[in-house]
Amino acid sequence: MYKLWVTIKKDWRILTRDKVGLTLMFVMPIVLAIVITTVQNSTFELVNDKKVPLLLLNKDEGVAGKELETTLEKGGMFTIKKLSAGQDEAALKQRLQDKDALLGLVIPSKYTTDVMAKSEDVAGRALQSVAVSTDSTSGANLPSSASVVLFYHPVLQASFRQGIDGALNSVLQIVQSKYIVRQLYSAINDSAAIPTDLEQQILTNQTPIQQLSVSKDGGHVIVNATQHNIPAWTVFAMFFIVISLGASIVREKNSGSFMRLKTMPTSITLAMISKQIAYVVITIIQALVIFSIGKWIFPMIGLPGLDFPHDKASLLLVIILCGWCAASFAIMIGVFAKTQEQSNGIGAVTIVLFAAVGGLLVPSFAMPQSMQGLMRISPLHWCLEAFYGLFLEGGALKDIFTILIPTLVMIVLFQLIAHWGMKRQGLV
Repeated sequence: MYKLWVTIKKDWRILTRDKVGLTLMFVMPIVLAIVITTVQNSTFELVNDKKVPLLLLNKDEGVAGKELETTLEKGGMFTIKKLSAGQDEAALKQRLQDKDALLGLVIPSKYTTDVMAKSEDVAGRALQSVAVSTDSTSGANLPSSASVVLFYHPVLQASFRQGIDGALNSVLQIVQSKYIVRQLYSAINDSAAIPTDLEQQILTNQTPIQQLSVSKDGGHVIVNATQHNIPAWTVFAMFFIVISLGASIVREKNSGSFMRLKTMPTSITLAMISKQIAYVVITIIQALVIFSIGKWIFPMIGLPGLDFPHDKASLLLVIILCGWCAASFAIMIGVFAKTQEQSNGIGAVTIVLFAAVGGLLVPSFAMPQSMQGLMRISPLHWCLEAFYGLFLEGGALKDIFTILIPTLVMIVLFQLIAHWGMKRQGLV
């Protein structure tokens, strides 16, 4: 035990002298967690809370065009910037290119005529089986629809544009439905105007939607950008110990330290255990630091705070196992690398690839079917799933046990491969 303690102290001193390695292990993931969480949270707020700037060119002088303007403003999703009467589509495109806004809507000159014709046609066909006189024409005689044109800046992604299309279609449907209801009421009640409160009740009397997350502890976890990103970048930080630990293995291997251990009353196995303990402690500190930032610092900079899972013991177990898996992987890289440059390069690239296919950079549910099998060979995927099982799903140890088994298998696999590599090189 004394030999192990002395060896751990030696590895700890070497570790604390590696300023670059410590920077990569702590500063880089913290910066990534803050930046990416801020960006994603801003995106969520843009879609859900903040208003999207919208340039509006209304060529229609009728009541339906003004009704559409009013409905867009009341919808709460858009900040309307109206173009003056003398401007045209070229002016709107120029302002989009100047990024005065990223969206521009053109209401055609015949919009009111089109809405009125459609409402009269629908109302007339609805009343055909009722003894109500109507002068509506049939749908076959309707003029071609006047299209509302939406211009967008090329920087907008397709997923965001689809959300905008859905919001605009809802607004257009409200305006069209309003005039259909008015036509029906007028035909039934001998041209009487429909009361405003009745019209609003018909148009807005929808069944409310209540969104609740499903968790294994029966609670309702508030899922936000912090709950997703803090566990993800903690896992990424843990595995980036490959830069420091892998280089340490290469240095001691090339300097002959491992060979000299054969002449001493100790073993290289003890040295490997010592390094793993030292770096697992580092991964625990990484997790505590990043979790603390998510819990207490994030709310101070306007980001959602991190909610810890109820099962703290399972959380500690997951942190230790993920740290051990990261240390085992780093030792394997260090054993096979011939130089520190090889260890750093191969280790860093491999971790980024594992993060890409493991669900850290792209959500696992969004992965194509062809990538699902490849995703399961990433140790970062299983570590992240274990954290998500606690943070997002409110699970306990029994709920994530099947996720921890692949993590343990990978730990054993990395250890065996590293031992085989050391044996081939005559180090054991």
